[in-house]
Amino acid sequence: QVQLEESGGGLVQTGGSLTLSCVASGSTLTSYTTAWFRQPPGKEREFVASLRWSGGNTYSSDAVKGRFSISKDYARRAVVLQINNLRPEDTAVYYCAAGRPIASTMKSMSAYYYWGQGTQVTVSS
Repeated sequence: QVQLEESGGGLVQTGGSLTLSCVASGSTLTSYTTAWFRQPPGKEREFVASLRWSGGNTYSSDAVKGRFSISKDYARRAVVLQINNLRPEDTAVYYCAAGRPIASTMKSMSAYYYWGQGTQVTVSS
């Protein structure tokens, strides 16, 4: 059984930065595509970015391009989401997920088998 754990959330001011990390136990993220989703208060969960460890392919939603970046942490075998220039509308619970989606299902929650519990990001104005 693969278990995912997110870390790095917190309270920041508008314009600030955070680094979120996702690590796995029971397996490693090197075998999967890892994605970050977020769920703002009162809204549906939405895709943010993904990274396929093998090959390093990344994909980000239009809403976060230029501010968010997803990358590998080889030492910890973690997937990192760097969030810059935070805005109040980025306030959400951020979830890490792992699976083996194809291109057409990259943004679909159903394509990911394993999920973390989420980490809260709150951006104050």
